[in-house]
Amino acid sequence: MKQLAKNYKRIVVKIGASLMRGQMAHADCFVYPMNEIAAQLADLIKGGKEMVVVSSGAIASGMSILKMKTRPKELSSLQATAAVGQHFLMSQYRKFFETRGLNCAQVLLTWDDFDNRARYLNAKNTILKLLELGIVPIINENDTVSTEEIKFGDNDRLSALVAGLVSSDLLIILSDVDGLLDKNKKIIKVIDEISPQIKALACPTDKESCVGGMISKIEAAKIARDSGIPGVIANGKTKNIILQITKGEDTIGDWTLFLPRGVSLSARQRWIAFGARAKGRIVVDDGAKNALENRKSLLSVGVVAVQGIFEVDDIVSIADKSEEEFARGKAGVSSKQLEKVLGQRFAKEIIHCDNIVIL
Repeated sequence: MKQLAKNYKRIVVKIGASLMRGQMAHADCFVYPMNEIAAQLADLIKGGKEMVVVSSGAIASGMSILKMKTRPKELSSLQATAAVGQHFLMSQYRKFFETRGLNCAQVLLTWDDFDNRARYLNAKNTILKLLELGIVPIINENDTVSTEEIKFGDNDRLSALVAGLVSSDLLIILSDVDGLLDKNKKIIKVIDEISPQIKALACPTDKESCVGGMISKIEAAKIARDSGIPGVIANGKTKNIILQITKGEDTIGDWTLFLPRGVSLSARQRWIAFGARAKGRIVVDDGAKNALENRKSLLSVGVVAVQGIFEVDDIVSIADKSEEEFARGKAGVSSKQLEKVLGQRFAKEIIHCDNIVIL
């Protein structure tokens, strides 16, 4: 199978903490591979590309500066470590890009910035304005205040959400591995469907400075491909890896390419499907599931159960009778209102078809 023959214009690159940990004896770190990555990004920007960086490493940086051998477990210690490391992380990015005639900007995001539609659009407009000005956005989860990110460490997911936020043409996730390996330890070069068998090949990380591992990278690639964006998992230590990936040649290199779904989602659909956290769950019968998959609205007569608490305009998960999620939608009624009409024979619209995205 050939690589996608496309001239990628806007590219999101996620840089994993695993690329940094080995380089951080103390504050004088990141000489390689971080400097090499910055050089590649600068080359692409000068060639007309728009590059957005999602960077892990705040906690890893803080651990190095504070001479910690193990990742702190107490929340306040994690947040303090991140606060020390984030400042240093940005100073390194500024140094590397300034030497190449470029400016960079720090953008710290939390889940609240994605949940709230107005804040979501504001974040999008800020990043797009930075790109318009020729400035490299350096995006990170706000580890100093965000408890959920620190618990899960999912900057892989954040990178996929950012790719959808800015309507990226490509997502590249850089780590210290060459891609997803099969049972024979060979790189799987192209994946067109993320099946349970593919997920079974991933295993959690055991690195002290990182969390998430390959499974979170696969889940991020799924968000990207379901949004119509191709994704790549590659080794950031490989020479000129970003330049190799973005050439758009017909050959497949030593990385894993996740092909996008044939149907692209609109920016609003991406937000409904992935950008906001589901506040609750609506379980529907087979008839309702079939209707939704045929672009019909969700009516009360098809609802089997309501789980969790949500209000009007909250994003909710929609599951079948086996409680397998197959769609998400923007609720037209609250959970309390919906519970009152369960079992009644009349059909009340719960979610309009324009506010439903099939996953």
